[in-house]
Amino acid sequence: MEPPTHLPETLRRLDVLAEQQGLTRSDLLDPRELAAGTALPESTVRTLLRGGAAPTDKVNDRVRARLKTLADAHLARTGGRMSDLAADIRARLGVSDYWARQVCAGQKVPSIEFLHGLVEFFGVEGGEAFFTAPAADALDRVLRPVAGKLEGPTEQPDPVRALMDRYGVRATDLRRHGAMTPEQLDRLLEGVIRSAVPQAAGEGDGPR
Repeated sequence: MEPPTHLPETLRRLDVLAEQQGLTRSDLLDPRELAAGTALPESTVRTLLRGGAAPTDKVNDRVRARLKTLADAHLARTGGRMSDLAADIRARLGVSDYWARQVCAGQKVPSIEFLHGLVEFFGVEGGEAFFTAPAADALDRVLRPVAGKLEGPTEQPDPVRALMDRYGVRATDLRRHGAMTPEQLDRLLEGVIRSAVPQAAGEGDGPR
């Protein structure tokens, strides 16, 4: 069973902010653009915006469908052929043309390592969670920055939420391990930052 999504809360927040500025939700949100930014079907986006539920699916189904959507969009944008895309992926990620075509056609599920490479290849935000997150969470991810812009520059960004978004960590993941003290959270974030930021050249080396 999937954990609860923050999407309803984000939509309520957007409605309040839009009303404060004399706008409506439709003034702010284009379902077609949101579909492109999430690799979700536009019909699913419209259903979620209306407060409905996305069709039930499994993680493997999400990965295959979103990869195919990204591949199709890439081919439409570049005017290339599937063989060209497969050759580019082979050159970048070291997989066979056949396997690259199968994955981009939505017929095979990539390994975790291959999926990680495809995140970089297609330049998507949210890491592997872009492909694996439930539809409601995928839409919520792209709506939160819209709400942030409406709130204005005086709103201080939440560095913890930013790191969680970047690495696809959900609040429920932390709650499973109980409440964390500020000291524990500091150590957690320090570890994440150290793992994410490459060390400067020579840093940590002893005397030569």
